[in-house]
Amino acid sequence: MCIFPTRCIAKPSGLDGRVLLLNAHYMALRVVSARRAFLLLCKRDRQNNPVAEVLNVEDGRYTSYDFADWTELSAFRHEFEAHKHDWVRTVRSHVAVPRIVRVLTFARLPRQNVKFNRRNLFARDENTCQYCGKIFNSSKLSLDHVLPRSQGGGASWENIVCACTSCNVRKGGRTPKQAHMHLIREPIKPKRNPAVSVTLSDDRYASWRQFLDAAYWDVELK
Repeated sequence: MCIFPTRCIAKPSGLDGRVLLLNAHYMALRVVSARRAFLLLCKRDRQNNPVAEVLNVEDGRYTSYDFADWTELSAFRHEFEAHKHDWVRTVRSHVAVPRIVRVLTFARLPRQNVKFNRRNLFARDENTCQYCGKIFNSSKLSLDHVLPRSQGGGASWENIVCACTSCNVRKGGRTPKQAHMHLIREPIKPKRNPAVSVTLSDDRYASWRQFLDAAYWDVELK
């Protein structure tokens, strides 16, 4: 049974949920949408073997399910613990959005750099002004060039930091040294996607933590 795209009616958050993707060695590859995860679970290789499986973690124990078994288990969970899961509704049943999917082939997905964008900069700096150290809502923060553009500073992980309006105005078109200001920490390019820390604060994704070794987690969140 497949669930795409015309044969299902999903809540807005269902297919857009986040799923941790592992390779055959249980190494974290990236975070994908639930839509992408379900496509992998429905896919078969040339020998008609499943391409991926659900990896369910409970009390430190791993249990693997193919898509058919996961669908059957979902029916039970929807009846007794629906509040613990995100759901996709098909024409026949409700299917729980898995938290972790493991690709069964040994080929690794291409490595990608952490995307340089506003969301990841705010996540790296934890919505904290890098001059005064205070935490602000994103709407109250701006991005500051440590070495001003007027002095040759470019847009890079090492030269852009979050700054509150007050500190940004005080610094103006000067370097921190020229403005007698100090950065609370040196801006660097993250080794892993900083936005994942926001997701991990949600208990629904607690099962991800043991797979997110910093030596491997340096790929882009999709």
